[in-house]
Amino acid sequence: MTRRLILIRHAKSSWSDPYADDHARKLNDRGVKAAEDLGKWLARQTYIPDIIVTSDAMRTLQTTTLLIRGMAATPDIAEVAALYHAAPQTIFDVAKKESAATVALVGHNPGIAIAAEMLAADPPSHTRFDDYPTGATCVIDFEDADWCQPGKGRVVDFMVPREL
Repeated sequence: MTRRLILIRHAKSSWSDPYADDHARKLNDRGVKAAEDLGKWLARQTYIPDIIVTSDAMRTLQTTTLLIRGMAATPDIAEVAALYHAAPQTIFDVAKKESAATVALVGHNPGIAIAAEMLAADPPSHTRFDDYPTGATCVIDFEDADWCQPGKGRVVDFMVPREL
């Protein structure tokens, strides 16, 4: 059985208030549009997750809500505080706990980018994969026995919002 992990960095957030708590930062206008557009792209590609596991930061929660709006789907949602600025191993551990066939995980850099790099047997040739900009989305397939194991994932797709 093939399982799918979709690693999504939150959409572009606002830095308009330099004193705002990082955890509470919201998406800016560009991020709002990008998150919904990414949801539409996921739907067009039939990359609909069964569950979206997200950091509990405001910008990841907003990204998740807008992805769902764009997908016009109703996946389950799980907020996991440990995903806030999580290290790759934490991301792997959280994903491994999920039994769904398709899991989307919305998180932060640098952890989400490093996790994608570590999981991919062959990274995509996309010029933005290495820096994983806001909204970057990587779709990775695994055989069930290799679920979320470094170097065992087959990258199916990679997208950044500016290309939508």
